[in-house]
Amino acid sequence: MTTQANTKALSRRSALGLAGAAAGTVLAAPALAAEDKATIEWKMVTSWPKNLPGPGVTAQRICDRITLMSGGRLHVRLYAAGELVPALEVFDAVSSNTAHMGHTASFFWQGKLPAAVFFTAIPFGLLPLEHITWIEQGGGQALWDELYAPFNIKPVMAGNTGVQMGGWFKRDINSLEDLKGLKIRMPGLGGEVMRRLGATPVSLPPGELFQALQSGVIDATEFLGPWSDRAMGFQKVTKNYYAPGFHEPNGTGEALLSKTAFDGLPEDLQAIVLEACKAENGRALAESEWKNAANLIALQEVDGVTVKFYPDDVLDALRTTSAEVLDEFAAKDALSGKIYESFKAARAQLAPWSNVATRRFLSARDGKEA
Repeated sequence: MTTQANTKALSRRSALGLAGAAAGTVLAAPALAAEDKATIEWKMVTSWPKNLPGPGVTAQRICDRITLMSGGRLHVRLYAAGELVPALEVFDAVSSNTAHMGHTASFFWQGKLPAAVFFTAIPFGLLPLEHITWIEQGGGQALWDELYAPFNIKPVMAGNTGVQMGGWFKRDINSLEDLKGLKIRMPGLGGEVMRRLGATPVSLPPGELFQALQSGVIDATEFLGPWSDRAMGFQKVTKNYYAPGFHEPNGTGEALLSKTAFDGLPEDLQAIVLEACKAENGRALAESEWKNAANLIALQEVDGVTVKFYPDDVLDALRTTSAEVLDEFAAKDALSGKIYESFKAARAQLAPWSNVATRRFLSARDGKEA
């Protein structure tokens, strides 16, 4: 009888314990759910006018994708150039954690970090797929991280505007003499190459280019490709559109992540931020190729633009001078030299394959000799 009573008592205590545990679970669940759904607010600053075709669209898409993939736990609000900070102060804003994230292009930081130009494009450098391959497979990302680490910034590729055009010129370029005294907006090392050939490179943010070209502050400007360039309205000022974009054979956009903000995220949200940026590389590149092709036709057939090509002697001079600029650049400091050597090694490895696979195929497709 005692045993039976004890058994009943234990059963009652067990049942009460299970009920209590269940009640605790019910009470705790809303708190956990609330914690899971807490919204982290991030600010993204950009170097682009709002919704600019190409990089402006890419920046907004990254914000939207992060917010969606995180189920709203991480909400990223975009501030276009000038809304929170000027276009060319994005790096400093993210470095100081004034903004949690930025979308821009690395060549804007050439004055602060000369080697930054390699992570957008350099004259006669890598094509878009080759560039992505260097970053992801050839050690480029580790060097990029090392370059930006002292500034509390984690950089990642975040979109690509593809192969660039040579730019818009108010006068014809028929010889090297036509470069003398030319006031041209061309950032990165391409601007230095132009300077050595007699031109005057002018540094301007994207939002000021149309007015500068129209008013005569500059005689020529490069920007991106037909899609973005047409949206900027350059065809209203001049009808001379030059190729190739020797200075930028690639158009990698960069996302700058404040390490303070990024390291403070849970692991899953960190992965979402990185994957949203990575996914945009392929999406933006495909979009740019499609839109550039359509807008190149529209520029010619609707806007009366003439596509012209740098003469061979000009291209030869640009190529020779680019090699000189790059060699001098590599001697600036140990890290710049290391980045240049890595870049050259990637180009040397990839070029034979690109020649055999891509150049030969395109020539065969078009019925021309390579």
